[in-house]
Order: sequence, then structure tokens, then C-alpha cells
Amino acid sequence: MSLSILFYCIGTIAIGSAIFVVLNRNAVYSAISLVLCFFSLAVMYLLLEAYILAVLEIFIYAGAIMVLFLFAIMLLNLGREEALPNLRYLQRALSIFLVVIFFFGILLIMASGPDVLHQPSEKFSAGGIYSLGESLFSKYLLPFEVASLLLLVALIGTVYLAKRKI
Repeated sequence: MSLSILFYCIGTIAIGSAIFVVLNRNAVYSAISLVLCFFSLAVMYLLLEAYILAVLEIFIYAGAIMVLFLFAIMLLNLGREEALPNLRYLQRALSIFLVVIFFFGILLIMASGPDVLHQPSEKFSAGGIYSLGESLFSKYLLPFEVASLLLLVALIGTVYLAKRKI
């Protein structure tokens, strides 16, 4: 039961940081909150004994993708907040309402649901690094190559746009 409580706490952190990404007006704070969401998802993968997914989550999303996001924020100069009407009271009331509903939902799930982390499923226990690499480079070779070409084009476009501004 203690692993279930830890799983729900980490899930709460992930959902809370994802909500903070959407509701925050400062783009840099949203990016930092997104990193927290990625790390909490990696911890959830560790609790589910999907170790390779946890490592890939940290390396790819929390590392590479967030560096790309931060470069885009710096290039677009999104650091300043624009003057918007003051909606803080409405935002605060809505967020408190959603948090209360969320915590009641978590308590309801913990009270009535079975232990989520009792046994890993067959899909997670059968796979590993070898089977992932084998399926990635045999069965899913074409989508893998298309994704790599798409990332290469995005990198070249970013360098071109950055050099044009300098």
C-alpha cells in the first residue's frame, strides 16, 4: 500500500505541475514546471519497473526537448508578461475548486481501488532494452527514420532562423 500512496503522490505532483504549465503567464516558469512534470513521470515509470522508459523520459524530454523549448523562448523573447485584465481572483477560486475536486477523486480512488502497483503487467515485464532496440530498428524502422529526418529539419531551421537574427 505504501507504493500506491507514493504513486498517487507523484501523480499529484505531475498533474499539479502540468496545470501550472498551462496557467502560468511566464513562459520560463512554465518550462521549468514542465521539467518537474517530466521528472515526476520518470519516477512513475521507475515505480512501474519500466526503467528504460524512465531513463528515456529524463534524457529525451527533460533534457533535449526542454533545451529546445528554452532556446525558442529566448529567441522569441517571451520572458515579459503582457498586460492582461486582472483575473487573479477568478483563477484562484477556480484552481482551489479544481484542487479540492482532484484530491477528493484521489481519496476515492485510494479507498475503493485495488493496489495499482501490485504486479507489473506482462507488457512491461517482457520488454527490455534488447527487445526495444530490436523492434525499433526492424518493425518500426521507417517511422524512426522519418522522426530523425523531422528532427534534423527542425534543427537546420532553428539554426537558419537564429543566424538570420544575428
